[in-house]
Amino acid sequence: MLHLTKVAVGCPDIETLAARQTQWWGDGRAGAHTRFMPKRAEELIGGSIFWIIAHRLVARQTILSIAMATTAWGEKCAIELVPGPVAVQARPCRAHQGWRYLAAEDAPADFVDGTSDGIEALPAGLVRELQALWLL
Repeated sequence: MLHLTKVAVGCPDIETLAARQTQWWGDGRAGAHTRFMPKRAEELIGGSIFWIIAHRLVARQTILSIAMATTAWGEKCAIELVPGPVAVQARPCRAHQGWRYLAAEDAPADFVDGTSDGIEALPAGLVRELQALWLL
C-alpha cells in the first residue's frame, strides 16, 4: 500500500481541515488538489493522504480516486478522499511543497481508544519549539 503526505496549508488543526474540505467540495465529499498527477497514481487508490499540520503528521484520509479536473485555478489533479480526517499517532514531519510518497511501513498508526503519547495536549508553539530542539 502506498500513501502520500501533504501539508494542510493554513490549517491550525484537524477540525479546520475538515471544515475547509466541506466548504470546497460540498457536504459529504472531501478531497485535495495538486498541480501534477502522481506518477504512481494507480498504487495510491485505497492508500491515504497523511496530513501535515504544524510540522507533524496528524491525520489521514483514504484515497478514493485520482483524476485530472478543470478548476477555477486551471487544470489540476483532483484527489477524492473519504470525508472526515482520521487522527493518527502524531509524529514530526518536515513541511514540503506538493506531496511526497509514504510507504505503508512508515505510516503512523491511527489514534484509537485514547492511546496517546500526550503531545496533542501541549500548546502548538511549545511542540514546535521542542521539535526544533529535536526533543520530539
